[in-house]
Amino acid sequence: MKTDTRHVRIGSRGSDLALWQARWVASALREKLPTLEISVEIIRTTGDNVLDSPLSAIGDKGLFTKEIEQALLEERIDLAVHSLKDLPTELPDGLILGAVTRREDVRDVFIPHPSNMCRTLLGQPEGASIATGSLRRRCQLLHLRPDFEIIELRGNLNTRLRKLEESTWAGMILARAGVVRLGWERVIGETIPAETVLPAVGQGALGIEIRTRDRRVAGLVAGLTHVPTKQATMAERALLRRMEGGCQIPLGAYGRMDMSDDQVPFLQLDAMVGSLDGKTVVRGKIHGDPVDADKLGRHLADTLLAGGAARVLESIRKGMVSHEPV
Repeated sequence: MKTDTRHVRIGSRGSDLALWQARWVASALREKLPTLEISVEIIRTTGDNVLDSPLSAIGDKGLFTKEIEQALLEERIDLAVHSLKDLPTELPDGLILGAVTRREDVRDVFIPHPSNMCRTLLGQPEGASIATGSLRRRCQLLHLRPDFEIIELRGNLNTRLRKLEESTWAGMILARAGVVRLGWERVIGETIPAETVLPAVGQGALGIEIRTRDRRVAGLVAGLTHVPTKQATMAERALLRRMEGGCQIPLGAYGRMDMSDDQVPFLQLDAMVGSLDGKTVVRGKIHGDPVDADKLGRHLADTLLAGGAARVLESIRKGMVSHEPV
């Protein structure tokens, strides 16, 4: 297929948040090249089509990316914009991560039911129902409050807000980045400290996927990379890759840049892995030179695995296999 060098086609999911992200990238590209023609192609993914099952029950390899990646490989689009937390750590042959944008707030937020006067997560009464579609959140919530009833929740932001309003739940947990990007700050009851609930790998950042040999698009998107975010998320993704995990395991990680007393920048990485019931949580942290981000992530993963995470993950995977249909 002949490529029009004056035109860039961006592949995106069709949710309001995904389109906000794609349009943000389009705007950033236009700032560099005002004459560039840009279109957004909406592509439905498996994760968009299967809404009646938990993510952990339908597999986690490219649930929100596979169909978009296929369009990229077939040159029906020129680049793909993803929430980095949705992008598998192993990309298909022929595709690379062309850019990682500056990270939005990595934290989760508690959104109370409109009739719930208690705005804080841990201030909820005993036995409160909290909705989330994330095993990572489920584990950490139950570790904090074993009395909580965790409700499985899927759908885009608008769907989740509607489901909350129609429910008797105390509230739900979402990523702050998406809520802020769509201008829904007013529904936030509390922003949960990252030390309380570690975020998902890559949460808050956008990943721009391109073809490996497409030098034109590589040059266009390169300037969108925020180096500190890329280094922090590289460490997180290296840890997740070593764990061989995704949305099927309760894993949280938070990489960020810090400064030593003598003003030398370093990368700090915290991570946790836990059981589905929250009774067992294995935590660890590491810091080092940002240029060693990948190595730091792998080393922390090995430390967690040796410290009990391997047994936790083996138990989870055995349990999932035993519940698969015959």
